[in-house]
Amino acid sequence: MKPNVSNDQLLVSDFKNGDASAFDALYWKYHSVVYNNIIKLVKDRDTAKDILQEVFIALWVKRSTLDPGVNIAGWLFTTSYHKCIDHLRHSVAGRFFTGELNIADESLDYRKEKEQENRFRLVQQAVNRLSPQKRKVFELCKLKGKTYEETAQELNISKHTVKEYLTAAMIFVKDYIHAQSPQSLISLLFILSILYPPLF
Repeated sequence: MKPNVSNDQLLVSDFKNGDASAFDALYWKYHSVVYNNIIKLVKDRDTAKDILQEVFIALWVKRSTLDPGVNIAGWLFTTSYHKCIDHLRHSVAGRFFTGELNIADESLDYRKEKEQENRFRLVQQAVNRLSPQKRKVFELCKLKGKTYEETAQELNISKHTVKEYLTAAMIFVKDYIHAQSPQSLISLLFILSILYPPLF
């Protein structure tokens, strides 16, 4: 394995070069946790399965343009998030045209959707500003759903250090969002629960 190159980066590089087995590996590595986040947004299993399929179809279609250094987990979650938002927007429009939703309701839902998109963007900005080691711990624990012990083993640090880094990262994210948009802090934990699955 090349130094400083993650397993995901190798998979993305192989996938970009036409290795279908690398695509399969990425699918089996991430499909479950991506699905769990999708269903938290759309609240419907069949819809969540459809969106999950769309996400991985998009990954396949865009394989030739992928940067091997891309955070593929982040790419999958961001793509799934926007597809969920598109679904919810179209759902709201459909309810309006069938008479199930009035203009006031549509306007309210749209404002809530835009607020959630802005909060999501703030979380992403905060995560990108973490130190490299804290960002790795944050992504492994919260984005990839790994336990403290699994994260400690992967990064070759103690479980106690993982807890310290994760706590510091969460405080930084909270403080960053509060500084940028105090009113968004109220919904921070909700957004994190959608964007990042809990430890198990």
